[in-house]
Amino acid sequence: MAYTKRSDERKMNELRPTSAKVGIVPNADGSAMFCQGDTIAIAAVYGPKIFNPKHCQNPEKGVLRVHYNMLSFSVGERIRPGLSRRSQEISKVTEWALAPLVLLDELPGTVIDVHINILQANAGTRCAGINAAAMALAHAGVPMTEMISAVAIGKIDDKIVTDVNKEEEDYEDGEGATDIPMAYLSNSGKITLLQLDGKIQVKRFKEVLEAGKEACKKIFEIQKKALKEVE
Repeated sequence: MAYTKRSDERKMNELRPTSAKVGIVPNADGSAMFCQGDTIAIAAVYGPKIFNPKHCQNPEKGVLRVHYNMLSFSVGERIRPGLSRRSQEISKVTEWALAPLVLLDELPGTVIDVHINILQANAGTRCAGINAAAMALAHAGVPMTEMISAVAIGKIDDKIVTDVNKEEEDYEDGEGATDIPMAYLSNSGKITLLQLDGKIQVKRFKEVLEAGKEACKKIFEIQKKALKEVE
């Protein structure tokens, strides 16, 4: 049976209800919460600070470290707390996504720690984490070239859909579902995250990139509004 209608009544190019708030962790240098549907991510930034021990310092530029964690109660069935292979992988790809927008060359000998915790998960957790982390970095006053926004675009049967939820991510009828998390820089339009879970024809890939770009523009406006509210 072909996929013709989204279970939550959204249009194919429509985001889930999305909100953002900055400054929610008082003892952090910067913090933010980003909610996409039932997915809730909190990011806290500590630094820039002197990297200790001293022999680990990079005398030419700062170091960005990202720690991504899904809390054990974030999904219906409790998950084992602590680091997993998945959390380590997402920590690293998030670090790679964020690094191009932080002016690390201006921060030699320092480290910036970004802690992302997923309070509630319904797909798109790495994207929500990136969106929260970017706002937290800005809130901390970390020198940045621009902002970054992330979203997961899916292909379900022959339909390109924006911001997939868990039900869509697990869709198995027809051709099945393809999940493509991506992140765009706000000014240059460069892509710093692009992953593929599933398969898609090359000729459809341009549609996916355009859908992601348009969705990220909307997310950026939400991030920008949240940051302006604390100025």
